[in-house]
Amino acid sequence: MQYDLTEFKKELEAASGLREADLVLENIRLVDVYTNEIHPASLAIYNSRIIAINPPKGYPAKLRIDGKNQFAVPGFIDTHIHIETTLLTPEALSEVIVPWGTTTLFVDAMEIANVAGIDGLLSLIKDSEKLPFRIFLEVPSRVPTAPGLETAGAVLGVEEVKTLLQLDETLSLGELDPSKILGIREEYLEKILATLASRRICNGHAIGLSPAELNIYAAGHLADDHECVTFEELKDRLRVGICALVREGSSERNTEQLMRGVIENELPIENLMFCTDDKHVNDIFREGHISFNMQKSINLGLDPLAAIKMATINAAKHFHVESMLGSLTPGRYADIVLLDDIYQIEPSRVFKGGKLVAENGIAFPAVSKFYPANLFETVRLSASLSAESFQIPASGKRALCRIIALIPDQIINREEHEWMQIQNGQIEAAPDRDILKLAVVERYGKNGRVSTALVRGFGLKKGALASSVSHDHHNIVVVGCNDQDMLFAAKTLREINGGFVAVCDGQIVNALPLPLAGLMSTLPAREVMERMNQLNESSRELGITMASPFMTLSFISLPTVPELGLTDYGLINVHDHCITNLILQNED
Repeated sequence: MQYDLTEFKKELEAASGLREADLVLENIRLVDVYTNEIHPASLAIYNSRIIAINPPKGYPAKLRIDGKNQFAVPGFIDTHIHIETTLLTPEALSEVIVPWGTTTLFVDAMEIANVAGIDGLLSLIKDSEKLPFRIFLEVPSRVPTAPGLETAGAVLGVEEVKTLLQLDETLSLGELDPSKILGIREEYLEKILATLASRRICNGHAIGLSPAELNIYAAGHLADDHECVTFEELKDRLRVGICALVREGSSERNTEQLMRGVIENELPIENLMFCTDDKHVNDIFREGHISFNMQKSINLGLDPLAAIKMATINAAKHFHVESMLGSLTPGRYADIVLLDDIYQIEPSRVFKGGKLVAENGIAFPAVSKFYPANLFETVRLSASLSAESFQIPASGKRALCRIIALIPDQIINREEHEWMQIQNGQIEAAPDRDILKLAVVERYGKNGRVSTALVRGFGLKKGALASSVSHDHHNIVVVGCNDQDMLFAAKTLREINGGFVAVCDGQIVNALPLPLAGLMSTLPAREVMERMNQLNESSRELGITMASPFMTLSFISLPTVPELGLTDYGLINVHDHCITNLILQNED
């Protein structure tokens, strides 16, 4: 928040008791993240900021609230999130994250940027000051993620990044995958230099890097990474000065393994933080948000004060905003979470800027807003799209094929090889072996490309699933047992302007429209959750065995997550950053 000299003077007058505070929060047990102390206290608040700890008796205030001897901790910070993946607008998202104590999101809005460019991004964060939580921007660094290997809806080049770096809301340069640094790609180096010149940090995405490669990555001024899967990977990053963001999303469940290693090895936590990255609304509502990362860590044996610091001051210091966030000290925003027990991260009341925004698990409604009409018209399929578009031509009796093999609870996959029968010059899905067709359909009306590969791990026995949420290009991704249902699923998404759909035998089994950029619903959170639950249940009736099939579907096409990705250009060898052949060998 920017304010002038007059407002600054008023704050100091209020701190001195010469002007009424807006609020005094009394009778609390203050959790001090600087001294690791917990002590009885009261907080005076003026103009959204804390202005005094333990103000003297008789201190003037417009309002006094009894903290009921609860623990007062700073509001929780999610250090890396793609809001779009929650399936909600920021306004609806507040309903589910704020009751769990999250008061600040560091947002990499690369999803809407890939669909609708800088205008779409600005529409997403417009009027964010009216929300019951704070948004800071991690400027999308890779729009598109894999130039020359995918079709995206827009491009954010060096000049667009420089423009976004000038925004007051901007915090950092968003995640950069290794290929941009190890490949010494000048466009991305320019983006890094522009960020460093603005005295901001650059966020990393160091998935699958060896210690030698991490040296190069760290030399490229990437400050953190949220892709650690093992404790050894976490240590490797810390050893080269890359901080670790401990992630717990819907399909990336990393907290338990990482924090178990941290606790067992008594690793210092000063360079560790929490993030969700990508988490569906249903999982947030049921489990929690950053609170869930904290609770899981505490349950494993982490000291609650350490978990609180990871969720607050560590994040603020790393991103150089500790003068505003991360502690309950004078001059900082009065973003406060009250807990009955610091071993149980279940907020009873949540304040943003000294204003109560959630109580007993219920958030106060956020101000609604309107989005431009063009953001609801982003799914445009080629008129030539047909069932034949999903075929995999092959010669001979059988072919040895690359298979994208899913790894449970992770977004990474492994490459497997399987012999597939060839019938009528085509390779068909083999649901009995859990080998399905996976296709990506260009959805921006630019070229009509379709590419098809093979995947294992969904368990689908009949029909098809499709999504217009597919990181990071967000073309339509379809998994299915037959070409006709795959076509019908893609066309259904066009009719509903994007979303998730399950189909079988040419009929819609269930669907969740996400018409805002084909990524988000404009419905209230609870309605989206209910419809998502129904859709997942319908998917299980088709044979799906995983908990979050649409989250998995949305990541499987990533050309930057090992080992294989799929875009509308074809099957991608992620390590070598190139298109690779689906068929390894034919046999007559």
